[in-house]
Amino acid sequence: MTPRFMPFKIAPDLIKTLVNLENGLAAGLERSLTELVKLRASQINGCAYCIHMHVTDALSHGETEMRLFMLDAWRESSLYTDRERAALAWTESLTLLADTGAPDDDYALVKKQFNEVELVNLTLTIGAINLWNRLQVAARAAHPANAG
Repeated sequence: MTPRFMPFKIAPDLIKTLVNLENGLAAGLERSLTELVKLRASQINGCAYCIHMHVTDALSHGETEMRLFMLDAWRESSLYTDRERAALAWTESLTLLADTGAPDDDYALVKKQFNEVELVNLTLTIGAINLWNRLQVAARAAHPANAG
């Protein structure tokens, strides 16, 4: 795949703003949960660049391969906690917003597992990864060629 444009070179100040947002969000939720959320949104959006990045990051921070392999089928797997399940449902609802409308059932699940500050952090994290996915897919960003 041939890249269309290089956002990091074209608009470094805007990219720095996004990175600063990511850095601000990083302290608000556990790293393992954040990586699952970012990976799940990236799977839905078909962003190979971000999938590669978040699988690599999750593995380097102790996530198991099996939980990453099973993420696409998290609803049918017993490998995820109730908190992770709520976050993943909210991730899918917001990533597919035009189809879901962020249903009350998903909100009720996430509200049980996250306090108000965490809920805002999670929602912003989902919004941020969706923005990154759209940027990288639009740019046709290529993930590193290594297999692992």
